[in-house]
Amino acid sequence: MSNERLRTALLARGMTVQSLAEAIGVSPKTVERWITQGKVPYLRHQYATAATLKVDVTTLWEDGRTVGSAADLTKAEIATVYPHRHTVPTGLWRELYGRAERNLDVLVYSGLFLSEDPLFHDLVRAKVEAGARVRILLGDPECAAVRQRGIDEGHHIMDGKIRNALVLYRPLMRSHPDVGVRLHDSTLYNSIYRADDEMLVNPHVYGIGAYMAPVLHLRRLPGGSLFDTYANSIDHTWENARPVTDQDVKSITGA
Repeated sequence: MSNERLRTALLARGMTVQSLAEAIGVSPKTVERWITQGKVPYLRHQYATAATLKVDVTTLWEDGRTVGSAADLTKAEIATVYPHRHTVPTGLWRELYGRAERNLDVLVYSGLFLSEDPLFHDLVRAKVEAGARVRILLGDPECAAVRQRGIDEGHHIMDGKIRNALVLYRPLMRSHPDVGVRLHDSTLYNSIYRADDEMLVNPHVYGIGAYMAPVLHLRRLPGGSLFDTYANSIDHTWENARPVTDQDVKSITGA
């Protein structure tokens, strides 16, 4: 039996089988079977589909698998896990931030790879001009947590990497004052890259650089708590961070 509720929800959002499949990471043939044959997806795909179509999951599927435990819902919020940050597809960072309409957040110590990307700078400009809130949180290069992270990674230059990032962000901060950049002195256990209801979480692992640590691709789902746990971490760090001052930049550039 076909799933006309799914078909109707798809049409109501102005989406196609192809666009839904791309949004949740399955093949179009799989989505087609959900509609025409009434096949019931895995829980994670049920929740991802419902979130994408902005409906309650029980609107689309009524069988027992839609009422999962908290653990099932938490698993459903995890879209993908990458074994190392360097294995994340190169374009995913821009694709994720490119989809942001309300919030674009970066919580890192240095995040140097982003600050070195001119296309990321262009994307940030476009988003803030479109009315999105942009918050970039870097570690305070003078704080103890930054020094310790450099020691833990075995290079002792985390403060220098942050100063490089500040110099690279300087033109962006000057041309677009609405781009929020702050310095924090928190002990970070994860670097977090958020775009609206999606984020990439890069846990910090003792003894290795962040590029070698895993990355979780999360999507917020109604009733879930995993995404919000990390989102709240961003908010808390932002509230306790300090704005970048002219003196911070002058101490680096000498001008």
